[in-house]
Amino acid sequence: MKAVHYSRNGGPEVMEYGDLPDPEVGPDTVLIAVEWISIEGGDLLNRIFSPPAQTPFIPGYQAAGTVKAVGEAVTRFRPGDRVLGFNWNGSHAELFAVPERYAYPVPEGMDLRLAATIPVAFGTAHDSLFEYGDMKPGDFVLVQGAAGGVGLAAVQFASKAGATVIGTASSRERLDRIKPFGLHHGIDYRTEDIAARCKEITGGKGVDIVLDLAGGQGKDALMRAVKPHGRYAVIGAAAGTLPSFGFFELIRKALHVVGISFGRDMHTPRVHKLLAEITQQMADGELQMPIAAEYALSDAVEAHKYVAEGHPFGRVLMKAGA
Repeated sequence: MKAVHYSRNGGPEVMEYGDLPDPEVGPDTVLIAVEWISIEGGDLLNRIFSPPAQTPFIPGYQAAGTVKAVGEAVTRFRPGDRVLGFNWNGSHAELFAVPERYAYPVPEGMDLRLAATIPVAFGTAHDSLFEYGDMKPGDFVLVQGAAGGVGLAAVQFASKAGATVIGTASSRERLDRIKPFGLHHGIDYRTEDIAARCKEITGGKGVDIVLDLAGGQGKDALMRAVKPHGRYAVIGAAAGTLPSFGFFELIRKALHVVGISFGRDMHTPRVHKLLAEITQQMADGELQMPIAAEYALSDAVEAHKYVAEGHPFGRVLMKAGA
């Protein structure tokens, strides 16, 4: 099969494209003939920070396609089924092997391009707000990095659930593009003071929840923006430099901080039910995810560069076999 792979950490240029052996099909394996790959933030962070467990290492969390083969213990899928797959690596390839517990059905007629964007982006956003964020109607929710995939998903979920949604982005034009997704207040983080604007919007109280999708860029302003006993969700990173929280910094506001790693729960019945509901909402047009760009799998280096540096609005996809 054709696949993207690397043998050392670094920038996008460490990735190569070529022939590798097809994945083995174990007893619980669902082997997916990949059509569309969604590039996730974790794909970039792993390439930069996490030493590859084996080499050559195929990156990638998530892809959608058609089941090519299944192991003898698999009961939920058969060859020909349309499916979403997740695994801790391996999606940047023509064939993607995932355990059955990390495979999710795609409704007939649903665009596999959109399906490929669902699990990590929408699942992460939903858990950040509801499972761990205890979001209630009337809460003020600040989404730092609202123009990305998780950010746009969070804006939609929070708005539909009755929150007042404040989002940050790098320009007024990008903020205007987020408004149709449910954004109530936009902050251009390049020209405006995030904390001051949040205090103004909330009548001086501060926001109830911060969703930090930008790896702490502007973290000090976010800490000033959140109210005492507020909730701060550490979700993703947009750059290679990561911040830290001071011990007393957390105590002074009695802050509730939670780290979000949706992948750790994606095998559970709770998440299977959640993703089935979200997938149906996407199929019905109730939830949206714009596709910022599409690349061939062979152009993965350029695709990763665009995700890291191009400020894509929504998700960036790669097409296998192109």
